[in-house]
Parts: sequence; C-alpha cells; structure tokens
Amino acid sequence: MKSISLHPNPIFERKGWESLNGEWDFGFSKKAVKNYRFLSEQAALELCRQSVFEHKINVPFCVESELSGIGYTDFLNSVWYKRTVNISPNGNRVFLHIGAADYKTTVILNAKIVGSHKGGFTPMCFDITEYAVDGENELFILCEDNTRDSLIAGGKQSDRKKSYACSYTRTTGIWQSVYIEYVPFDYVENFRLTPSLKHKNITLELDLCGKGKLEINAYLDEKNVVSSCIEEASGFVIVQLPISEVKAWEPGNATIHDLEINFGDDKVRSYFGLRDIALEDYKFMLNGKSVFQRTVLDQGFYRRGIYTAENDEELKRDITLSMALGFNGARLHQKVFDPRFLYFCDLMGYMVWGEYASWGIDYSNPRAVDIFLSEWREALGRDYNHPALIGWGRFNDTWDY
Repeated sequence: MKSISLHPNPIFERKGWESLNGEWDFGFSKKAVKNYRFLSEQAALELCRQSVFEHKINVPFCVESELSGIGYTDFLNSVWYKRTVNISPNGNRVFLHIGAADYKTTVILNAKIVGSHKGGFTPMCFDITEYAVDGENELFILCEDNTRDSLIAGGKQSDRKKSYACSYTRTTGIWQSVYIEYVPFDYVENFRLTPSLKHKNITLELDLCGKGKLEINAYLDEKNVVSSCIEEASGFVIVQLPISEVKAWEPGNATIHDLEINFGDDKVRSYFGLRDIALEDYKFMLNGKSVFQRTVLDQGFYRRGIYTAENDEELKRDITLSMALGFNGARLHQKVFDPRFLYFCDLMGYMVWGEYASWGIDYSNPRAVDIFLSEWREALGRDYNHPALIGWGRFNDTWDY
C-alpha cells in the first residue's frame, strides 16, 4: 500500500467522495415506549416538517456518547438529524452512504422520501441523484430503534436503563461515517474477490451497472502483477486472473496487493491479501500451515464514543495492544466492526472472526429468521474481501434454542 487511505471504506474506494461527518442539527424524543412502532413514510415526512432541533450533534457519534456532545443515555425510540449539503453532480450519479445507524433509518432529501433501511450494524447506500439539486440541499435523516424489541438485534446494548453484567450503554442512530459519492452512470456496483495462494490467482465476481470497457490491474510494491481487459463488459462478470509474482498474507507479516478496477469512467481502488484457509484434522490451516489462534474477545466499545472510536489511533490501539501481549487475532464480539478497523487488521496481519450482533433476537420466533438472515447477509457482503477476516460466528452462546 502506497499510503494510508482516509476513505471510510478503504477496500472499495473512489476519489469522488465528500465526508458529511461533523456538526448536524439534532433532535430526539425522550418518550420511549416498549411497544414502539416504526413510523410510516407519511409520518416520517410530517416529522421532518415539524421537527424541533434543540441540539447540535457531532456525527458519527451516537447521542449516548460523550463525543457526540450530548451524552443522553436513557432509552430512546427516535432521533433525527438535519444539515445543508452542497451537491455538484457534474453529470454523475450521487450516492449517499451511511456506514451504520441503529436501527431503522429513513432518508429525506429536499422534503422527499429517498428510502429507508433496517439493521443497526450494516451499511446503506441511497441513490439521491433524482432528488438532489445543483447547490444547496436539505438532508434529513430519521433513525428509530427499540432495544427491547425481541425482533431487533441489539448485540451487547443494555435492555435496562443502565449497564449490567455484560450489557452496556446503548447506541441509537448514526454511529459510522456519512458521506456522499459521485459515480459515473456506468459503474461498478460491487465486487467479490477470492484469493488462492496455492493456485497463484484471484477470482473476481463483479456486478456492473451499464456497459463499458473493464480493466483490472493489481500491483505488488508498485510492480504490475495482474493485468486484464474486457472490451465490452456488463451485468455479472466472473474472471480468474493469474498473479505473476506471489507473496503470502500471514499473521504479523501482511503483504498487501493494490487493486485497480476501471469500468468506463468509473475507477475503484482496493487491495487484497493472498492467503488460503482450510480445516484439516481439527487444525486451522493458513497457507498450508497449522496456525494456532491466540485470540482475544474484542467487544468493540470505546470509553468516549461507545460504538465509535474517536480516531484511527484508537482503532489501531486495540490491535497493537493485543499483538504486543502475544495474541495474533480477535473474535469481534456481537458487533459488525467499522470497516476502517478491518482495514488496519488487514495491514497489520491481525486475524479476526466476524460475528453479527445477534443478542436480543428471539430465535424461537419464526419471523426472526428472515430479519436476522437479511442483516447477516449484508454484513457478509460488506466484509468478504478482507484478508484478515478468516471466519464467521453466526450466533453467540445460543444454548436455549
């Protein structure tokens, strides 16, 4: 890697993005109820029109945190955000990204409903092109949550007013980065990369919107080790590409290859690590060698930001402390961690197990299956390409079901 990326999601990076983190107008309702029902679109619009914004909040820190500037820790069902956003499309699509917000998020731009998303731990992307005007735009975001609802995954967020046992301060609303992105009308929607050290290749599965020339290049220490071109590509594309020079990604010794995907005018920057994972005779095999996993249980809570680290140094500190004590990885417990945390795990050769925040879900309720699987698939899709992520735990300690 040439330099440390500043992008909120470095494994899928474009140059044309602008951060919306920082000060927003903010309001919330203190009248929390156990049987809260999510608002309809019309009710959300009415709230947008009539809302009172008594506070300022520092996004992406949740209202319960010290770093938000508010620090209100009682139960909340609804919080809302507003700010003016300057948008200059210049012939591009405009996407609004929210890394994570707990639990149901509704986006309203210029008094029009853009869309909504359910799931407190997974990213959302809204195409706001048709709702945006060139210049100033009024962006309103409503987040609704009910930690005590048995169909909502809350992870280790406390279902009592205060923390107790191994349940801690709640997180309501936005808790990961918000940014807008300018994207050509023909663009790479997503890609999935599977490395093979044994076969000295990578397999790329790409979802393309539109049609155009597809070019794929990878570099090791600025030397080109992969080069491929498809003159007219569209839809779903699978390519398997040989690597001319091979170096393995290993714990504590992470070799990272830079990846460039150009589709027409769309330019995506990413990276990958070459490593093979297998289980043989109850042994975990990494790159054909048995590796003992000396891992910690990482809760992903921060003293001043709760779910959100104050900065990159706080993200990296948990990794460096663990490695200094002789550990080579972590189980990321009951939370889908910030993509930048996984980025540093990739760079530092720190193995991690992913997990969805399944606590709070009543597994005996058939409706919970669809809700959980939908959200868990989003987490899998977001994090599949990270070389540091070497396994997933679907549930946590579900002895009673």
